[in-house]
Amino acid sequence: MTFRVFVDGQAGTTGLQIRERLSKRTDIELLEINPEFRKETSERAKLINASDVTFLCLPDAAAKETIALRTNSRTRIIDASTAHRTAPDWAYGLPELSRTHREKIAKSSFIANPGCHATGFILGVYPLIANGLLPKSTRLAAYSITGYSGGGKKMIANYEAEGAQVSHPGESPRLFAPRPYALALHHKHLPEMQKICGLDHAPAFNPILGPFYKGMAVSTVLFPEMFTKKMTPQDAREVIAAHYAGCRFVKVMPYEEEPALDAGSLDCTACNDTNEAHVYIFGNAESFQVTTVIDNLGKGASGAAVQNMNIALSLDEALSL
Repeated sequence: MTFRVFVDGQAGTTGLQIRERLSKRTDIELLEINPEFRKETSERAKLINASDVTFLCLPDAAAKETIALRTNSRTRIIDASTAHRTAPDWAYGLPELSRTHREKIAKSSFIANPGCHATGFILGVYPLIANGLLPKSTRLAAYSITGYSGGGKKMIANYEAEGAQVSHPGESPRLFAPRPYALALHHKHLPEMQKICGLDHAPAFNPILGPFYKGMAVSTVLFPEMFTKKMTPQDAREVIAAHYAGCRFVKVMPYEEEPALDAGSLDCTACNDTNEAHVYIFGNAESFQVTTVIDNLGKGASGAAVQNMNIALSLDEALSL
């Protein structure tokens, strides 16, 4: 069987990657829009309603407006924007969280693709909350180190401009150093972090932009006194591993008191060009952290979108991934 797919907003980073992943498949017919008409509402509406699945790779306001263009009950919508991630009538597209999440994705006409930072945070802490080990009233703090591709075309152009990242001994060009941002602590992924985990309070979250194209590591700090019972890093690791047992794309890594990794350092790009998420527990009995590594353009964007499409169409979820 062949499925018809339209990518609305195909010129952006996520849209391009979705198209690239699907272009090699024989079971997918990609519906094309004439570039001259890509902002024409009537042309977009025709393609949306002719499709089995439409991906929205649009700004939030445009994504909300586009929903009204769907006039049939057959077309599935997968929205890559922030617009619908906390909407009650939308499935949240992180199927590894629970059987309920997976079933809702499979049945829903409307699927909200998660944010990249949110994916890393939620995969790390959701099992601890869902198993009653972290109270929903817990105040969590997290930080994320991410590649610059998540900032879109303008940011990519800034980082890839001639000389922007050329460093000489004793010098540190402006874009060569890590750059913390969203310093007012109102990052757009916070609402989904809080809602999906069932937290009473949004986490304090500090994203940090790195001078590399893609890859991401999201870390949440944990202390033993936060838990409802005595917990060690090893205990936390076992709970998280049991929660994701059987998941094809989430790998919970072995706990090491003195991690070897890459000469003792974590590689934020270790999952690049995959749809995998690697979850680590680092630390000791006094304090520890859960860290999730993903490709911000893979499991954090286009890979997750294609995985959700596969589930919605009752296909092997790993196709194109």
